Amino acid sequence: MELMKSSINAIINNIETAETYLDEKSIENFMKVINDADNVFVIGAGRSGLVGKAFAMRLMHLGVSTFVVGETISPAINEGDCIIAISGSGETNTIVSAAKTSKNRGAKVLALTSYTESTLGQLADVTLYVQGRTKTEADDKNYLKRQIHGNYTSLTPLGTAFELTSLVFLDGLICSLMNKMGKTEDDLKRRHTVLE
Repeated sequence: MELMKSSINAIINNIETAETYLDEKSIENFMKVINDADNVFVIGAGRSGLVGKAFAMRLMHLGVSTFVVGETISPAINEGDCIIAISGSGETNTIVSAAKTSKNRGAKVLALTSYTESTLGQLADVTLYVQGRTKTEADDKNYLKRQIHGNYTSLTPLGTAFELTSLVFLDGLICSLMNKMGKTEDDLKRRHTVLE
């Protein structure tokens, strides 16, 4: 039970510190690209993909034309569109490849990553930093080094800290988008599924 409480506290602490590294100009640019896009595509691998799907759902509730990459109903990405790529390491092959393809087709690339200097971070038109211990750091086998740097890997295995902080961060972004677009919770409710 103590280990579980410690894990929850480590995750909460990571989320609570998120506001300290928010860059207002980058967030404004991120939202502007979304608002100006004809279509918004969202991509992430594994659990980051689930975070992306949750964000895509909220964008759809806001009335934004949104698609999840990999779904059978996703059309081609074109100039005037944007893709939101979520990758803690910024080096996930499928995510980087999709970002490159999108850029080559004239679409804007928005990135959420823990490594702004990564391949994805460098490709993106706007990169938002989200702190998290990613799988890259988990590969470090030096126990003493991890402890000195405060990387208690068993408390937030693999990309947990990044994924959950990204989820909360993107939900906060939805609130800002709602305000910017003049939408209310009733507007979102009207677009919520009734086929359940």
